[in-house]
Amino acid sequence: MTIGKRKPVKITAAIEARTARDAAEATIPPAMRIAASWSWRILVVLAVLAVFVWLIAQLRLIVVPFMVAILLAALLVPLVNFLVRHRWPKGLAVAVAEVGILAVVAGLVVLIVTQVRSGFPDLQKQSIEAYDSFKQFLSDSPLQLSDKDISGYIDQAFAAIQEDSEALLSGALSFGSSAGHILAGILLTLFATLFLLIDGRGIWNWFTRLFPRKARPAIVGAGHSGWITLTTFVRVQIFVAFVDAVGIGLGAWILGLFYGGFPLVIPIAIAVFLGSFIPVVGAVFTGVLAVFVALVYLNPFAALIMLAIVLLVQQIEGHVLQPLIMGTAVKVHPLAVVFAVAAGGFLAGIPGALFAVPVVATLNVMVNYIASGQWRDGVNVNRRNPDAKDALRDA
Repeated sequence: MTIGKRKPVKITAAIEARTARDAAEATIPPAMRIAASWSWRILVVLAVLAVFVWLIAQLRLIVVPFMVAILLAALLVPLVNFLVRHRWPKGLAVAVAEVGILAVVAGLVVLIVTQVRSGFPDLQKQSIEAYDSFKQFLSDSPLQLSDKDISGYIDQAFAAIQEDSEALLSGALSFGSSAGHILAGILLTLFATLFLLIDGRGIWNWFTRLFPRKARPAIVGAGHSGWITLTTFVRVQIFVAFVDAVGIGLGAWILGLFYGGFPLVIPIAIAVFLGSFIPVVGAVFTGVLAVFVALVYLNPFAALIMLAIVLLVQQIEGHVLQPLIMGTAVKVHPLAVVFAVAAGGFLAGIPGALFAVPVVATLNVMVNYIASGQWRDGVNVNRRNPDAKDALRDA
């Protein structure tokens, strides 16, 4: 009887506590409840992202080569598939693709080194003469600056540039702080690219098996969509980089026709091509080399014309190529591209600026695919089709 009497008391107390809690929650405005629900979810997402970024920073010597290998694989997989479709053995197709990309990169490096070595003595001489002329101009101008004043201003400018570029260069310096790190990164990149080309599908299948069986259709479909976006990004970025290099290089060559020649056109064009893989800002930073050469070898007016050419090419990229071609291909707004590059450069230096856009574009497509629920249609079809279900299980 004692036990029987205690149960109604406990139930009544629980009901009263719940009623009091409901009454207290009723006093909270709906907007505040919604804001609180969103707030803790946002905090959880930010905490996960912070841990993820911290892990990448700690493992950057492995992550950066692997991400470079993924970009190279996205570039070379269509070539390997093309060769395989034309009855090439897969091993031979992979070897031709990887050796070919190595030969192209090595050829560009050798060409740059050869051209710069041949023109460096003259460039050094012209730079000294241009610097002396500039100091003389400032001394004779109404400003009447002395050598001490000019040296002070130059030191302040270099200090400002060094301070502003510290975040951008820190990622590259921390990654390649020694020759051993650089060599290890190159070897990791080559091996990772090789295995991705040979058995990339098998690696992805192994990765999807880490997830619960019910989640695999979404992961498989999202990965397929992300890979298509990544391969499209690489091809489009190569085209954009080629347009930037041709535009600035051709502009420098045409400008040289009016001044008896423009030196180092080929190294400048190659530098612009490589720098353009960092969207939005890469072509401008490398195009400054052309402006500097025009200022040193020609005159300030020619340098202004070269600067106008660089800005014109950048405007074509920013207002035509990026929105119409890149934006359509990777489905990322140009404003998001700018902020992604800025955030990537701030967090991880040059590697962060390089990988920011492909990472954002790929994640955007994968998240949208999962959120849209398109993968559920595939699951329903597989339930009715045992053969498709077995194929999905194998994936």
